[in-house]
Amino acid sequence: MDSRSLTLCKIRSNLNSPLKQPQLTIASNNPRKVAEIQAMLGPLEVVVQKQPSHLDVEETGKTYLENAILKAQAASKITNTLTISDDSGLEVDVLNGAPGLFSARYAKSNQEKIDKLLQAIGDTPYRSARFCSVMVLCDQKGNLIKSAEGICWGELLKSPAYPNGEFESLLWVREASCTYGELNPEQLTRLGSRGKAARSLAPYLRKALNLRD
Repeated sequence: MDSRSLTLCKIRSNLNSPLKQPQLTIASNNPRKVAEIQAMLGPLEVVVQKQPSHLDVEETGKTYLENAILKAQAASKITNTLTISDDSGLEVDVLNGAPGLFSARYAKSNQEKIDKLLQAIGDTPYRSARFCSVMVLCDQKGNLIKSAEGICWGELLKSPAYPNGEFESLLWVREASCTYGELNPEQLTRLGSRGKAARSLAPYLRKALNLRD
Protein backbone atom coordinates (compact mmCIF):
# COMPACT_ATOMS: atom_id res chain seq x y z
CA MET A 1 0.00 0.00 0.00
CA ASP A 2 1.47 3.37 -1.01
CA SER A 3 1.68 6.46 1.22
CA ARG A 4 -1.37 8.06 -0.38
CA SER A 5 -3.53 5.04 0.40
CA LEU A 6 -2.28 5.01 4.00
CA THR A 7 -3.21 8.67 4.39
CA LEU A 8 -6.72 8.05 3.04
CA CYS A 9 -7.16 5.14 5.46
CA LYS A 10 -6.18 7.34 8.41
CA ILE A 11 -8.62 10.05 7.34
CA ARG A 12 -11.48 7.53 7.05
CA SER A 13 -10.59 6.09 10.45
CA ASN A 14 -10.67 9.54 12.07
CA LEU A 15 -13.99 10.37 10.44
CA ASN A 16 -15.55 7.13 11.70
CA SER A 17 -14.25 7.54 15.27
CA PRO A 18 -16.75 9.11 17.70
CA LEU A 19 -15.76 12.50 19.05
CA LYS A 20 -14.70 12.28 22.67
CA GLN A 21 -16.76 14.54 24.91
CA PRO A 22 -14.85 16.89 27.21
CA GLN A 23 -14.82 16.08 30.91
CA LEU A 24 -15.69 18.23 33.90
CA THR A 25 -14.96 17.32 37.51
CA ILE A 26 -17.03 18.73 40.34
CA ALA A 27 -14.83 18.78 43.43
CA SER A 28 -17.12 16.88 45.77
CA ASN A 29 -17.76 13.28 46.79
CA ASN A 30 -21.42 14.04 47.48
CA PRO A 31 -23.47 12.66 44.51
CA ARG A 32 -26.41 14.90 45.39
CA LYS A 33 -24.25 18.02 45.33
CA VAL A 34 -22.62 16.97 42.06
CA ALA A 35 -26.02 16.42 40.42
CA GLU A 36 -27.32 19.70 41.84
CA ILE A 37 -24.42 21.75 40.44
CA GLN A 38 -24.61 19.94 37.11
CA ALA A 39 -28.30 20.85 36.78
CA MET A 40 -27.63 24.46 37.75
CA LEU A 41 -25.02 24.85 35.01
CA GLY A 42 -27.61 24.01 32.38
CA PRO A 43 -27.47 21.47 29.52
CA LEU A 44 -23.87 20.94 28.43
CA GLU A 45 -22.24 18.43 26.08
CA VAL A 46 -19.77 17.31 28.70
CA VAL A 47 -19.13 14.27 30.86
CA VAL A 48 -19.53 15.29 34.51
CA GLN A 49 -17.82 13.31 37.26
CA LYS A 50 -17.26 13.70 40.98
CA GLN A 51 -13.77 13.97 42.40
CA PRO A 52 -11.77 10.80 43.21
CA SER A 53 -13.17 9.16 46.33
CA HIS A 54 -9.81 9.16 48.11
CA LEU A 55 -9.37 12.91 47.79
CA ASP A 56 -9.91 14.80 51.05
CA VAL A 57 -8.83 18.44 51.03
CA GLU A 58 -8.39 20.31 54.30
CA GLU A 59 -10.18 23.66 54.10
CA THR A 60 -7.49 25.94 55.51
CA GLY A 61 -8.46 29.06 53.58
CA LYS A 62 -9.50 32.28 55.28
CA THR A 63 -12.30 32.96 52.77
CA TYR A 64 -14.86 30.98 50.77
CA LEU A 65 -12.84 31.78 47.66
CA GLU A 66 -9.60 30.40 49.09
CA ASN A 67 -11.30 27.16 50.17
CA ALA A 68 -13.02 26.71 46.83
CA ILE A 69 -9.72 27.18 44.99
CA LEU A 70 -7.94 24.69 47.27
CA LYS A 71 -10.51 22.01 46.48
CA ALA A 72 -10.67 22.72 42.74
CA GLN A 73 -6.90 22.77 42.33
CA ALA A 74 -6.46 19.46 44.14
CA ALA A 75 -9.12 17.74 42.02
CA SER A 76 -8.01 19.19 38.68
CA LYS A 77 -4.39 18.17 39.18
CA ILE A 78 -5.41 14.56 39.87
CA THR A 79 -8.03 14.24 37.12
CA ASN A 80 -6.39 16.54 34.54
CA THR A 81 -9.81 18.01 33.76
CA LEU A 82 -11.60 21.30 34.08
CA THR A 83 -12.89 21.45 37.65
CA ILE A 84 -15.60 23.32 39.50
CA SER A 85 -15.71 23.70 43.27
CA ASP A 86 -17.62 25.80 45.74
CA ASP A 87 -17.58 26.80 49.38
CA SER A 88 -20.62 28.08 51.21
CA GLY A 89 -21.78 29.29 54.58
CA LEU A 90 -24.62 30.83 56.55
CA GLU A 91 -24.01 34.42 57.65
CA VAL A 92 -26.20 35.90 60.39
CA ASP A 93 -26.27 39.67 60.75
CA VAL A 94 -26.69 39.84 64.54
CA LEU A 95 -23.76 37.43 64.90
CA ASN A 96 -21.53 39.63 62.73
CA GLY A 97 -21.57 37.13 59.90
CA ALA A 98 -21.09 33.97 61.97
CA PRO A 99 -21.02 31.02 61.57
CA GLY A 100 -19.93 31.90 58.03
CA LEU A 101 -16.78 30.10 56.95
CA PHE A 102 -17.16 27.67 59.87
CA SER A 103 -20.77 26.67 59.15
CA ALA A 104 -19.90 23.03 58.46
CA ARG A 105 -17.82 22.85 61.65
CA TYR A 106 -20.15 24.89 63.87
CA ALA A 107 -21.06 21.78 65.90
CA LYS A 108 -20.81 18.01 65.60
CA SER A 109 -24.33 17.21 64.40
CA ASN A 110 -26.96 19.10 62.42
CA GLN A 111 -29.26 19.29 65.44
CA GLU A 112 -26.43 20.64 67.58
CA LYS A 113 -25.68 23.25 64.94
CA ILE A 114 -29.30 24.40 64.91
CA ASP A 115 -29.56 24.47 68.70
CA LYS A 116 -26.32 26.41 69.05
CA LEU A 117 -27.37 28.95 66.43
CA LEU A 118 -30.82 29.54 67.89
CA GLN A 119 -29.36 29.93 71.37
CA ALA A 120 -26.81 32.46 70.07
CA ILE A 121 -29.52 34.52 68.36
CA GLY A 122 -31.99 34.40 71.21
CA ASP A 123 -35.32 36.20 70.90
CA THR A 124 -34.08 39.20 68.94
CA PRO A 125 -36.49 40.36 66.22
CA TYR A 126 -33.54 41.10 63.93
CA ARG A 127 -33.13 37.73 62.27
CA SER A 128 -31.83 38.57 58.80
CA ALA A 129 -29.28 36.14 57.39
CA ARG A 130 -28.00 34.88 54.09
CA PHE A 131 -26.44 31.88 52.44
CA CYS A 132 -23.28 32.85 50.58
CA SER A 133 -21.63 30.61 47.99
CA VAL A 134 -18.44 31.16 46.04
CA MET A 135 -17.86 28.90 43.03
CA VAL A 136 -14.66 28.61 41.00
CA LEU A 137 -13.62 27.13 37.68
CA CYS A 138 -10.04 25.89 37.30
CA ASP A 139 -8.29 24.51 34.24
CA GLN A 140 -6.60 21.13 33.94
CA LYS A 141 -3.48 22.40 35.72
CA GLY A 142 -5.35 24.03 38.59
CA ASN A 143 -5.15 27.60 37.32
CA LEU A 144 -8.14 29.75 38.24
CA ILE A 145 -10.24 30.68 35.22
CA LYS A 146 -13.15 32.42 36.93
CA SER A 147 -14.88 32.78 40.29
CA ALA A 148 -18.48 33.78 41.00
CA GLU A 149 -20.49 34.58 44.11
CA GLY A 150 -24.13 33.92 44.86
CA ILE A 151 -26.19 35.19 47.79
CA CYS A 152 -29.63 34.22 49.02
CA TRP A 153 -31.13 36.50 51.67
CA GLY A 154 -33.72 35.42 54.20
CA GLU A 155 -34.82 35.49 57.82
CA LEU A 156 -34.20 32.85 60.46
CA LEU A 157 -37.21 31.11 61.94
CA LYS A 158 -37.41 30.47 65.68
CA SER A 159 -37.55 26.72 65.05
CA PRO A 160 -36.85 24.45 62.06
CA ALA A 161 -39.58 24.15 59.44
CA TYR A 162 -39.10 20.38 59.27
CA PRO A 163 -37.28 17.69 61.28
CA ASN A 164 -33.78 16.32 60.69
CA GLY A 165 -32.74 19.35 58.67
CA GLU A 166 -29.68 21.55 58.53
CA PHE A 167 -29.38 25.34 58.57
CA GLU A 168 -31.50 25.29 55.40
CA SER A 169 -34.50 24.35 57.53
CA LEU A 170 -34.25 27.68 59.37
CA LEU A 171 -33.75 30.26 56.60
CA TRP A 172 -37.08 31.58 55.32
CA VAL A 173 -36.86 32.81 51.72
CA ARG A 174 -39.55 35.42 51.22
CA GLU A 175 -39.61 35.20 47.40
CA ALA A 176 -40.43 31.50 47.55
CA SER A 177 -42.63 31.52 50.67
CA CYS A 178 -40.70 28.58 52.11
CA THR A 179 -37.39 27.77 53.73
CA TYR A 180 -34.20 27.34 51.76
CA GLY A 181 -34.33 23.60 52.33
CA GLU A 182 -37.80 23.41 50.78
CA LEU A 183 -36.84 25.12 47.50
CA ASN A 184 -37.49 22.96 44.45
CA PRO A 185 -34.73 22.46 41.81
CA GLU A 186 -35.91 25.36 39.66
CA GLN A 187 -36.04 27.68 42.68
CA LEU A 188 -32.59 26.53 43.83
CA THR A 189 -31.15 27.48 40.45
CA ARG A 190 -32.95 30.83 40.37
CA LEU A 191 -32.89 31.90 44.03
CA GLY A 192 -30.31 29.70 45.75
CA SER A 193 -26.83 31.03 46.47
CA ARG A 194 -25.13 28.11 44.71
CA GLY A 195 -27.53 28.39 41.77
CA LYS A 196 -26.78 32.08 41.29
CA ALA A 197 -23.04 31.42 41.38
CA ALA A 198 -23.38 28.53 38.90
CA ARG A 199 -25.39 30.63 36.46
CA SER A 200 -22.74 33.36 36.57
CA LEU A 201 -19.99 30.81 35.98
CA ALA A 202 -21.73 28.89 33.17
CA PRO A 203 -20.72 31.19 30.25
CA TYR A 204 -17.05 30.90 31.23
CA LEU A 205 -17.36 27.13 31.44
CA ARG A 206 -18.87 26.99 27.97
CA LYS A 207 -16.02 29.10 26.67
CA ALA A 208 -13.43 26.86 28.33
CA LEU A 209 -15.11 23.84 26.75
CA ASN A 210 -15.27 25.56 23.34
CA LEU A 211 -19.02 25.17 23.27
CA ARG A 212 -21.30 27.53 21.37
CA ASP A 213 -24.01 29.44 23.20
